[in-house]
Amino acid sequence: MSTRMKRTMSVLVAALALGACGGVDEKDAGHSTAGHPRGAGSVAATAGHNAQDARFVQMMIPHHQQAVAMAEQAAQRASSSKVRRLAARIARDQDPQIHAMTGWLKEWGTPMPSPGGMHMGDGMMSDADMKRLGALSGERFDEAFLRMMIEHHHGAVTMARTEQARGSDAEARAMAGSIVTAQSAEIRAMRKLLTAM
Repeated sequence: MSTRMKRTMSVLVAALALGACGGVDEKDAGHSTAGHPRGAGSVAATAGHNAQDARFVQMMIPHHQQAVAMAEQAAQRASSSKVRRLAARIARDQDPQIHAMTGWLKEWGTPMPSPGGMHMGDGMMSDADMKRLGALSGERFDEAFLRMMIEHHHGAVTMARTEQARGSDAEARAMAGSIVTAQSAEIRAMRKLLTAM
């Protein structure tokens, strides 16, 4: 088995393991790599990658990096233990995916994403959004964090579904499936937390 395949398998196994961890609304926030739907316009998985795969990875790396930065703020500023646990899960899930995707770009000979290269339509927070979040604490932080992370996750799910439909690289498409499953569940869990506030 190639080093790349071993690394990706480790990431996907970790995602499955995290679904069994304790936390808020586990039945809604479980992590699974199962089920990668292929629509009529899907590209069958092949040994190689295409332009969609490269774009997906280049966009998802900074997207994940921002989510991890937001989660790290929650560890210090959130008042709700459920919000802190959810944020910790997000960081644990997405950090190894960042490392895997970075390795793919190197293997493909594809440039790393440039800072500021993302557009706001992908659910990314602006610099002003991040500064505003960083200035909050307690319950005000909890609410702002949940609302921002829900939007952020919606952007990731949209990008991942595009990768599932148009990508060619089997490992990238498998990760996209994992992102859709995990982050859709986390969106449901975050909506429940907001409703309970």
